[in-house]
Amino acid sequence: MLELRRLRLLHELSLRGTLASVAEALSYSPSTVSQQLAQLEKDAGVPLLVADGRRVRLTEHGAMLAAHAARALELDEQVRGDLESLRTGTAPVQVAVMQTVAQSLLAPALTLLRDHDPDVVVAVTELPPEEGLFELAARRFDLVVAEQYPGHSRAHPTGIERTEIGRDAIRLAVRRGEPARDLDALRGRPWVMEPSGTASRQWATQQCRAAGFEPDVRFEIADLTVHVRLIAAGLAVGLLPDLARAPGRKELTLVDLPGSPAREVFAATRTSSTRPAIAAVRTALKDAFTARTAR
Repeated sequence: MLELRRLRLLHELSLRGTLASVAEALSYSPSTVSQQLAQLEKDAGVPLLVADGRRVRLTEHGAMLAAHAARALELDEQVRGDLESLRTGTAPVQVAVMQTVAQSLLAPALTLLRDHDPDVVVAVTELPPEEGLFELAARRFDLVVAEQYPGHSRAHPTGIERTEIGRDAIRLAVRRGEPARDLDALRGRPWVMEPSGTASRQWATQQCRAAGFEPDVRFEIADLTVHVRLIAAGLAVGLLPDLARAPGRKELTLVDLPGSPAREVFAATRTSSTRPAIAAVRTALKDAFTARTAR
């Protein structure tokens, strides 16, 4: 018999690439992961791993079994969903959200969930969208709230589905009272943006380039509350989504951009996630966003 928990370790290794990464993600020691995979290799009766310098890589048999492991994990998830349909709240829904959703939507959504589905238990972690979506595929989370910027489509991995939560307007932000009319007027100013490699950074940089200049990014900071403080102090200018809430936002002037751009805020789940509790969390997030924009 091939044990599902050992198959999961092989699946994780196919995604993460190293035994140390698998151990860290699943809170095991590297030696435990190595021992369990060695036992899986014995059970399978074929070589699954081969040394590659200081690392290991999957053999052809290992890659084949990892693909079967992914399907076995999907089936296990579907079975658990069917069982939960008879009694909700049997296990916490593991959720990852980006910072702006944690600030603006999390409490209202959980309040709605408590009122309508009190048996549903939710555990929440704040993560950048890129990391959260990877961990969703790796089954660390059941639902991830992420973003997509105009003209910057994210990859659509097999087995992952998206549900739009809402559209979040993005505006130019400067210190209150500053006479900024458009991006071009700020070409010589210091900018604050999120770190390189994030969707928001790529989009913001492209907006500046479309306006005819390369932004002078003095501050690379993931925390949007710091963006707000720097802009309010007149130390930088930036582009902020409406969901970004922080002390000092009232000290900003927000300027509409041409075309009224908005990022899509969406909930991503695995297609094999059939648990009613996950659907309830997704509905609560969407309702919280709708209620917020209606105010």
